[in-house]
Amino acid sequence: MAGETHQDLQSFDEFIKHWASVSPNQIALEMGERATTYGEAEVLTRRIIALFKEHGVGPGDRIAWLGKNSDRFFLLLHAAARNGVVIAPIGWRLAPPEVTYILQDTGTKVLFVEEDFIDTANEVTGVMENAPRVLEAESAFRSAQALDPAEFEPADKDDAILQLYTSGTTGNPKGVALSNRNMFALRKPGLDASLPWQTYYEDDCILAAMPCAHIGGTGLSAVAMSAGIRAQVLPEFTPDGVLRAIQNGATHMFLVPAAIQFVIQHPLAKETDFSNLRYLMYGAAPMPLELLKQAVATMPQAGFLQVYGMTETCGTVTMLPPEDHSLEGNERMRSAGKAVPGVEAQIRDKENKEVPRGEIGEICIRSPSNTAGYWKLAEATAKTIDAAGWLHTGDAGIMDEDGYIYIQDRIKDMIISGGENVYPAEVESAIYGHPAIAEVAVIGIPSEQWGEEVKACCVPKPGMDIDAGDVIAYTRERIAAFKAPKSIDVISEMPRNASGKILRRQLRAPYWEGQDRQVS
Repeated sequence: MAGETHQDLQSFDEFIKHWASVSPNQIALEMGERATTYGEAEVLTRRIIALFKEHGVGPGDRIAWLGKNSDRFFLLLHAAARNGVVIAPIGWRLAPPEVTYILQDTGTKVLFVEEDFIDTANEVTGVMENAPRVLEAESAFRSAQALDPAEFEPADKDDAILQLYTSGTTGNPKGVALSNRNMFALRKPGLDASLPWQTYYEDDCILAAMPCAHIGGTGLSAVAMSAGIRAQVLPEFTPDGVLRAIQNGATHMFLVPAAIQFVIQHPLAKETDFSNLRYLMYGAAPMPLELLKQAVATMPQAGFLQVYGMTETCGTVTMLPPEDHSLEGNERMRSAGKAVPGVEAQIRDKENKEVPRGEIGEICIRSPSNTAGYWKLAEATAKTIDAAGWLHTGDAGIMDEDGYIYIQDRIKDMIISGGENVYPAEVESAIYGHPAIAEVAVIGIPSEQWGEEVKACCVPKPGMDIDAGDVIAYTRERIAAFKAPKSIDVISEMPRNASGKILRRQLRAPYWEGQDRQVS
C-alpha cells in the first residue's frame, strides 16, 4: 500500500524526492502514449527550474500556462512548486481580453503555450506593455531536457505556488494564491481518520479530466503526488475519453454533474467495464437525485462522494460519503455532507456569530487549506477572510444537529453552469454597450443539462428592438462562450427596491418555482 511512512510531508518538493527514492519507476504522469515516472519527474523538474533561471524566473515570480490539460502543465506546476515560482493556468476558452487581464494582473514573466494557442498568445502579448516572453511548450521542454538539473532552495511551505482566477462581483477575476501547505495540509488528518477513500494502492490511478485552470482539475495532481500513484491526464473532458480511461484503469476521478450525465448517456457506457472505478467524486453543482440514481446504476461498484469547496479553500472542505448515498434517495443526499477532518465549518449571521443548528446563515470555513488571500486585493481579502481566520463563502446554508450542511441559496449572485463559475456583473459588463440595450440584469435559471444557465433580462432603449441572437453573439465577442447568456428576456423595466437596487430574486422567482432550493 502507498502512503504509510510519509504522513507529515507537506510540499511537492518533499513528495517528489520521496517517491523518486521509494518508487522511481512508478508512473507519475501519463498522457496518451507519453509517461513520466517519479524518478524522471524529479530530474526533469530540476531541469525546468534551470530553464526558469535562464529566463530570469525565480522564487515569487509569476509564469502562466495557456492550453488544455497536459502532463506538461503539471510538470511545470511541480517544478514551480519546488522552487517557489507561481504558475497561473489560464482557461483556454477565455476570450483574448480575459487572457490579457490575467497576464497583466499576474505580471507574468514567461507564458508557456500549447501549439494550438500560439496565435492567441501572440495576439494578446503583441499589444501589451511589459509583455511576457512566449514559449511554445514542446520547444521549451526540449530546451529543458538539454540543461543540467538545477540546484535550488526549496520553497517555503507557505509561499504561493499556484494562482487560480475566480470571477468576481466587480467584473474582473480575482487571483487566488495557494501554497504547498494549502494543497497538502488536509492529507494527514484524513489519513489519521482512516478514511477509506484516502487509502491508495500502487496500481491506483487518478484521472484529471476537469480543466487545469480550476481547483477541481489541478487539485487532483496534488492528490496523486501525495499518494505516489499515477495521474492520467485528459486534454479536455469528453465522455468517451472518461469511459476509455476507466476501461484503462482509472480508479478515482472528479466530475461535475453535467459531465457525469454526458458519460452515462454515451453509447460507449453500455460496453464499458466500470469495475476499475473505486471512487467518483462529484461537486461544483448539486447532483439531481434522478441523475445520481442513473449514475449509481451504471457504475454500481463505485463509491460516490459529493464534495463541496471553492478555489479559496483549495477544493474540498465538506464531503458526503458513500454510505450516505442510496438508490432510493434520502434527505442527507440533499446536503453537501459534513466538514472533512482538519476543517471547521460554521453557519454565521450578519454579525459574524454562529447561529443555532437548523437556522440559516452564511457558510464559513476555517481550514489550513484556506488561501492566505487574493493577489493584490487586500480589501477583498479582508471581506472574505475575517481576523479569526474564518473564510466567508458567500453561500447560505443550514447545518443540522449531526453537522450536515444544506446549501439554501447564494448570498452572492454567482451562477454555476456545468461546474463553471459565472458572475452576473461580468456578463452584464460585456452586454452593456450593445446599441439596443438600456439596462441589463443577468440571472441563473434551472437547466437539466448544466444545473444552471445564464439568462439576460434586458430593457430596450426607446424605439429600439432587441434581437436575442444578436445580443448573444455580441456578448461572445467579449467574454468566454460559457459565460454568455443562453437566452434573453426583453422586459419593459427593471424591478427595484426603494434604494434603486435591482431585485434579481424577483427576476429569478418564476423560473425557480417548485425547485427544492434556489440554486441548482
